[in-house]
Amino acid sequence: MQTSDFDYDLPEKLIAQNPLEKRDHSRLMLLNKSTGEVQHSKFNNIVKFLKKNDLLVFNDSKVIQAKLKGYSTNIKKNIEILLTEKIDSKNWKCLIKNSKKIPEDSKVKIALHSSKTSIDLKIKKKLEDGSVIIQFFDEVNLNEIGEVPLPPYIKTHLENPQRYQTIYAKHDGSIAAPTAGLHFTENILKQISSIGVKFAFVTLHIGIGTFRPVYSKNPSEHKMHPERWQIDQSAVNKINTAKQKGQRVIAVGTTTTRLLENSIEKSGQSLEPGNGFARNFILPGYKFKIVDGIITNFHLPKSTLLMMVSAMAGKENILSAYNNAIENNYRFYSFGDSMLII
Repeated sequence: MQTSDFDYDLPEKLIAQNPLEKRDHSRLMLLNKSTGEVQHSKFNNIVKFLKKNDLLVFNDSKVIQAKLKGYSTNIKKNIEILLTEKIDSKNWKCLIKNSKKIPEDSKVKIALHSSKTSIDLKIKKKLEDGSVIIQFFDEVNLNEIGEVPLPPYIKTHLENPQRYQTIYAKHDGSIAAPTAGLHFTENILKQISSIGVKFAFVTLHIGIGTFRPVYSKNPSEHKMHPERWQIDQSAVNKINTAKQKGQRVIAVGTTTTRLLENSIEKSGQSLEPGNGFARNFILPGYKFKIVDGIITNFHLPKSTLLMMVSAMAGKENILSAYNNAIENNYRFYSFGDSMLII
C-alpha cells in the first residue's frame, strides 16, 4: 500500500468556497460499503436511509477563534498565527508563517477587535517540528483577538462564522470544524429522532494533525498528531448498549470515528468514560470495533481521512464513488456535499 494509491484528480471548481444558504440542502451520496453501489439524494432526505434503534454519535467540539493577525516589529511585517494547542492560560503552541525570520523573545502586537488598542505576546520558543511556543502577558479572550480559522483551500471570506460551527457545538477546543455535522439542522434532528434513532455526543478537539498531508510514500510510516478527547458515562452507556443489542452505530464524521475506535482499543471489550489523546491512524485492513457506518464529507487526495473512509468501504469503492461524485458535480471538502457509508 502506497500513499499514491489514494490520489485522485479534482477540478478546482468543485472545491466548495461557501456554505449553502440552507445547511440541509447539500447533496447526499449513499455508498453501500459491501457492494460499492451508490445512490444520489439530498441530505434533508437522510432519514430515509436510517432505521429505528440506529445510534448516531456526534462530535460536539466547538471551533475556537484560533487565527490571530499580528505585527512583528523585528521583521516589520504583518504575520498570521494559528493557535494549535493550549498549554495553559497564557502559553500556546502555534504555527507562524515565516517564523524562522522572527527571533525568540521578540514581541508581536495583536490588535483587539473592539478597539484601536493592541496586546503583546512573546515568541517564547521555536520547536524542531516548525511549531512555535508563544506567551501572552495576560490571560486573553480569543473572541476579542482571534478569527475562526478556515482551511487553506477556502479562499473566500466567511460572512457568518457560525456556519463553520455545528448547531450542537458545545466544548471549545477545535481549530477546524467536524464538517460532517455542518449539514444537520434542528428540523433534521427532530425528523431522525421521530423514527426512533438515538443520539450520543462525544468530544474530540480537532488539531492540525487531521489535515496535515501524508508525506511518506508508505502511509503506515505517517505519525498522527495527538488530539484530545472526552467521553462521558451517558454516551458510553448508549454506545455499549447499541453494540450489545446488535444495533448500528453510525459516526457523524471521521473525527467521531477516530475517537470511538481509539477509545475501544484502549479499554477493551466495551467503552468506558474518560479522556485522553487519540493517536490512532486508521488504514485499509483495519477491523472496526465500534463504528458500523459513517456520515462524512468528501476528503482531500492522499489524506488520512480518505484513507480512513477507504478502510470502512474499501479503497476501490471509495475512489469509484469519488469519480462518480466528480462526474455529477458534487461539491467537495469542508463546505461540500455529504456521503453516508453503510
